[in-house]
Amino acid sequence: MYRLSRHSVYAILRNGAARRRNSVAPIASSSPLNNSAGNSDTESRSYPALSTGEFSTRTSALSLRSVTFLGKRYESTAAASDTSDPPAEKYEYQAEVSRLMDLIVHSLYSNKEVFLRELISNASDALDKLRFLSVTEPGLLKDASDLDIRIQTDKENGTITIIDTGIGMTRQELVECLGTIAQSGTAKFLKALKDSKDAGADSNLIGQFGVGFYSAFLVSDRVVVSTKSPKSDRQYVWEGVANASSYTIREETDHDKLLPRGTRLTLYLKRDDKDFAHPERIQRLVKNYSQFVSFPIYTWQEKGFTKEVEVDEDPAEANKDGAEKKKKTKTVVERYWDWELTNETQPIWLRSPKEVTTEEYNEFYKKTFSEYLEPLASSHFTTEGEVEFRSILYVPAIAPMGREDISNPKTKNIRLYVKRVFISDDFDGELFPRYLSFIKGIVDSNDLPLNVSREILQESRIVRIMRKRLVRKAFDMILGISTSENREDYEKFWEHFGKHLKLGCIEDRENHKRLAPLLRFFSSMSEEEIISLDEYVDNMKPEQKDIYYIAADSVTSAKSTPFLERLAEKEFEVLFLVDPIDEVAIQNLKSYKEKNFVDISKEDLDLGDKNEEQEKEMKQEFGQTCDWIKKRLGDKVASVQISNRLSTSPCVLVSGKFGWSANMERLMKAQAVGDTSSLDYMRSRRVLEINPQHPIIKNLNAAYRSGQDGEDALRAIDLLYDTALISSGYTPENPAQLGGKIYEMMEMALSNKWLTPAAEVHQTSSQPCQPDTLEAEVVEPPQAGGLS
Repeated sequence: MYRLSRHSVYAILRNGAARRRNSVAPIASSSPLNNSAGNSDTESRSYPALSTGEFSTRTSALSLRSVTFLGKRYESTAAASDTSDPPAEKYEYQAEVSRLMDLIVHSLYSNKEVFLRELISNASDALDKLRFLSVTEPGLLKDASDLDIRIQTDKENGTITIIDTGIGMTRQELVECLGTIAQSGTAKFLKALKDSKDAGADSNLIGQFGVGFYSAFLVSDRVVVSTKSPKSDRQYVWEGVANASSYTIREETDHDKLLPRGTRLTLYLKRDDKDFAHPERIQRLVKNYSQFVSFPIYTWQEKGFTKEVEVDEDPAEANKDGAEKKKKTKTVVERYWDWELTNETQPIWLRSPKEVTTEEYNEFYKKTFSEYLEPLASSHFTTEGEVEFRSILYVPAIAPMGREDISNPKTKNIRLYVKRVFISDDFDGELFPRYLSFIKGIVDSNDLPLNVSREILQESRIVRIMRKRLVRKAFDMILGISTSENREDYEKFWEHFGKHLKLGCIEDRENHKRLAPLLRFFSSMSEEEIISLDEYVDNMKPEQKDIYYIAADSVTSAKSTPFLERLAEKEFEVLFLVDPIDEVAIQNLKSYKEKNFVDISKEDLDLGDKNEEQEKEMKQEFGQTCDWIKKRLGDKVASVQISNRLSTSPCVLVSGKFGWSANMERLMKAQAVGDTSSLDYMRSRRVLEINPQHPIIKNLNAAYRSGQDGEDALRAIDLLYDTALISSGYTPENPAQLGGKIYEMMEMALSNKWLTPAAEVHQTSSQPCQPDTLEAEVVEPPQAGGLS
């Protein structure tokens, strides 16, 4: 047990006194704020009474008890707790309402255009409530049977008026729903449904968060709400001003503004936002955001028709001839204003897939995504259970023009709807991985909030579940194309989107089993047509254990590489990876159907035909020659070994098992923003493999064994290495020096092969030179003298 010294006890008492003073002072000073004026004097008089006498007495008692139980520290604490504290007072949080509303509106809505979407959604909810309640109370529909939404604009005065024939609001509901921030009448209505016997009834109500109405202040200085509920005989007007902490409610007395039922919402636009009052822009926003709201939406549009009107003639000209003439006319356009249905298209994803034809799917695709070609495939499905959503997905026929970057995050290919209300087309990165960014479609969820943001989607468990199911459906579509009878369809798909799937092999390990069957490559036995991995496995020889591949820059380079020689003899098929991303994709897959991918350009290649006795004999015969070649090449190679992959080439340069291949090294050097300092660090060890059956290697072996390993033999080794460097896919470090060696060897090989001595040239000269020779023999002097 801990013991306290006398000085420690005094320190505790001093600290306790200080804490006591700090705890009493704020209560005494703050108490007048919540009391009447009469009580404030009493409280102020009691404050000094607690400072000296009373507190010193309590301190003495506490000190005495603490000394008595000096050996137990907790006794002094217990003594302190015996003193009763003044009762704590409870306060309500206060807020600057105008500032709070401004923060809420501008934090939830970053795009001003969504104000119309939110207000139309509120109107749709009011109509839905009325339709639902009228089932049991038909009298609610007696004043107006049409259920619709009408939007009228006034460019001159800068106003927008939205009228619905929904359930309306009473005076009390105006206070509760519009006067209380985040108070949702829809949410309260849904809760009442759940608590009632009709909990199983289907309802498509949209808003449930009580802040959609305030989005009107994004573009408005003043908002006036005039509403009439069928449950009340009076119509009330709610009026609020932006950046104000109060609002007014009054009874409507103007008979011209009375409504049979529903709500009229009038927005008085800000000076900078009066362009929203253009009818064309309102119509465009309705079609973009609220096209599929289940109630008709009418907008007030200017229209016109042509007609023929008579042209007034000059009376003098008309009476000039005295005869009647045919009256002249001209065509004019008569302008008028009328209501126009804006959301005439019904959402096909709400219909059963059995009822929708292929032509309807294709037409919806072309209209929604402004495409002119029909999609390669489509998928219409509904997901129920833990998460409920509907979706239609499409595989485009071609890739977008001018977008070669397959990792472009801003595709706008997925349109997200919440209860048929368009939210955004900027969330495809959250609903699909970027390698499937080419997939187009719509997703309509009932579980996401209407005022959804990117941050909400990133953290939402619902979105994670939706993402998994959407990706699965996308793979099912692509697999359907690959297994169709028309092979050209998938070849067309692979031409445009094959790189996307290869990127998926790198980024999405969870879906490797779905991605691998979709991959296509050229091979040593199929240089003209791409084949699948399934076809490769079916063509494998019984003794073949692995899937072999070689990475190169083209099919021509791949099929002429020396690495293929022995595999071609054994009729082992080799995949040609000619796309820059291929090698990385295959390395991430690692295996397919329990068969490993093996790069034939790397060391330790096992072809399944090892002969230990033959290898031992070869090492005994060529072992010293290998050491001699390694000594000459130095650090250029890690070792020199006898090859089991060559048949016609003298040697080949293979890379280390865990390093870059020649193709990867070439690609890394070509990177525009690559770090050249890391090339030497990442470059793999190189091994020179020689073919003991080749005449060049046999000559070098004989030269070393006979002691003729002079400069000529060393130059031959250097040229052999440089040649192997090129044939194996590497880039020589000094091309000019290599060219000089080749010229030198050509000179040695061609020396005096076609060149002959000068005398022989004269004897074997061509025919035109013969007449001169004959003429010289005829005029020879000795012969002339002999004849005479």
